[in-house]
Parts: sequence; structure tokens; C-alpha cells
Amino acid sequence: MLLTSCCLQMPWSPDGIHLILQGFVGNWGNWCVKLPRQWHLDKTIKLWKISERDKRAEGYNLKDEDGRLREPFRVTELRVPTLKPMDLMVEASPRRTFANAHTYHINSISVNSDYATYLSADDLRINLWHLEVTNRSFTVADIVDIKPANMEELTEVITAAEFHPHHCNVFVYSSSKGTIRLCDMRSAALCDQHSKFFEEPEDPSSRSFFSEIISSISDVKFSHSGRYMMTRDYLSVKVWDVNMENRPVETYQVHEYLRSKLCSLYENDCIFDKFECCWNGSDSTIMTGSYNNFFRTFERNTPRDTTLEASRESSKPRAILKPRKVCTTGKRKKDEITVDSLDFNKKILHTAWHPMENIIAVAATNNLYLFQEKVN
Repeated sequence: MLLTSCCLQMPWSPDGIHLILQGFVGNWGNWCVKLPRQWHLDKTIKLWKISERDKRAEGYNLKDEDGRLREPFRVTELRVPTLKPMDLMVEASPRRTFANAHTYHINSISVNSDYATYLSADDLRINLWHLEVTNRSFTVADIVDIKPANMEELTEVITAAEFHPHHCNVFVYSSSKGTIRLCDMRSAALCDQHSKFFEEPEDPSSRSFFSEIISSISDVKFSHSGRYMMTRDYLSVKVWDVNMENRPVETYQVHEYLRSKLCSLYENDCIFDKFECCWNGSDSTIMTGSYNNFFRTFERNTPRDTTLEASRESSKPRAILKPRKVCTTGKRKKDEITVDSLDFNKKILHTAWHPMENIIAVAATNNLYLFQEKVN
């Protein structure tokens, strides 16, 4: 699949941009962008309405053309306002604010398939909200509320959570220990027991000082069909069958060439970066980010994988993205880049794929790039 730029880069907050694909109630967009952190607090959730306008009303009775109110005695005739064409304008307006339920920074938000509730997760707790109730949440407790009486006994934290795309009673969450728990809210009002526990056995021969850090799951996503789950750890993406708990059915190495650099990545804190992952609309391709503003796509039905770069050059309209390759051996070919030349300050942590079209969005630090499949 050839990708071409369909929009110029959009500079936003230096704190980063978070992307989510969500189905919202009614006409509220199916493909949504979470706004920069200055626009929503890390412990507060805000629901926004995104709308487009390409017409404006003219000919008000009580307003002048510049918008100022007219005195009633100046109105001598009744006019019917008319709609005039205008340049397309995208507006974001806040609709609801959900606050006072999280002590720690929120790492996940997932809208339920019933379109009435959603969950939010922080390091130690998952909360269940109703979209029409903003002043309280229903805490999914015990095994999900993992805060111990003594914080010194804390051994793991919640890293991501998501609802099942079709079953409104099922959700899944991952932990810093590399495990995934699937819970069914029909079993109890409070989910103090998980229904399934997914974990890949560790190879003792490959264990090192960094094993626990790089095995921490930074993102978990259900496939659109609901049959599979995808998880992202520091070095790889894994696909799990929800009916098989003991090991993943597919594993894709994202940047295995960094394994020899873990010590320096630990010293500069890059080893703690949290990369997201996403499915395309047919669940046949997965995408995730890497360093040097690279992002990778893996086709599940073929052994093909592609490395692409989001840069100022690629943001030119209709520019075709050229595959990039990282040289892992001593001899470098033309257009290849060596591991030592990678810029670890440039990273793509957040990615999103349109649920119905081949349009992707990647957030590179303070820039949002949109790419679409090449149209002949």
C-alpha cells in the first residue's frame, strides 16, 4: 500500500498529541482526536463535539453585519436570514466534564459498544462512567483497584484498558508485568475476579536486568472483529487469540536492533517510552511507532512489513512516502540509516487508523501527520 500525504503537518502542544478512534453517540465523529494536554487535564476527562461549518447566516434583524446588536427602534422591516457559502471551518466545543475520580494520571479511555458508558483507567484504578452522569463514576474495584494498603508493596500498575467492540460486558486491561486480564461484568457488580489471564512464559536464558521493563505492555487493542487482541511492549507487537491464554499467535519485532542499546536507552529514560498500536479497518494490517519519526506497518497475511517516516518532506501534499530501512550490519547501503544515527528525541508514540478508509494519523512530538492511500 502506497501512502501519500493528504494534509500538511499540524503543529500543536509540545506536550504531545493523543489519538483515539472512538464511536461516539449520534453524529459525534467516529474518528476523533484527543486534544493537547493544555485542553484537558491529566486527571479530568472532557467530552468534545467536533463539527464542520461551510455556511454562515446573514441578514439578522437584531444584529448588524459585524455582529453588533441593533437597537430595536432601528428595525424598520422584518428580514428572513439567509445562508451564504463560506470556507470550511472545523469547530471544537466542550460538552461535558468528568472529574474527581482519578488520583493518578489517566492512561486509557474506551467508549463501550452500548454508547452509554465508557471506562477510564489510571495506574491503580479503572472507573466506569455513564455519558450522561458527570458527577460520579462506578468504580470497577478490587482486582482492578490494585492500590495496596502499603504502597511499598505495590508490584505492578495498570498500563492500558479497553472495552470489547461488540460485548458491552467485557473489557480487558494490561499491566506493567506484561500480563493481560479479561473481565466480564456479568459475573459480579464489582470485578474482583478476572475471567481470563494472558501471559507469555519467559525464556530464562534470555532474562536480563531490563527484561521486566521491556516486557511492560504500553497498549492493548481489540481487533474490530473482537476475536483478537494486540499488545505493544517496548520491542514488539503481539497478537493474541482471546481463546488462547498461554501465548500469542503472532509476534512482530518493531525495532529488535535496539536490544543491544538497552543500557543507553535506560540511561536516557527512552526505555520507558509508551508506544501505542492500532489495527486497520479489516484487521489485516497493524501499525505502531518507533524512533527517528519512523512508524511501522505489518501485514498479517503476508511476511511483508514496511518502515515509513513522518517528516517535513513527507508532509508536502501528495508526496509519496518512501520505505526506510535501518542498517543493522557494518555495511550500509544507499538510503539506509544506521542504528547509531537514529534520533531518539524524535519518536512516534501515538498512531490511529481510520476504521473504514486507508487514512492514518501519526503524532510526532508536537506535529500531527495525516496520510492516505495513493489514489490513481
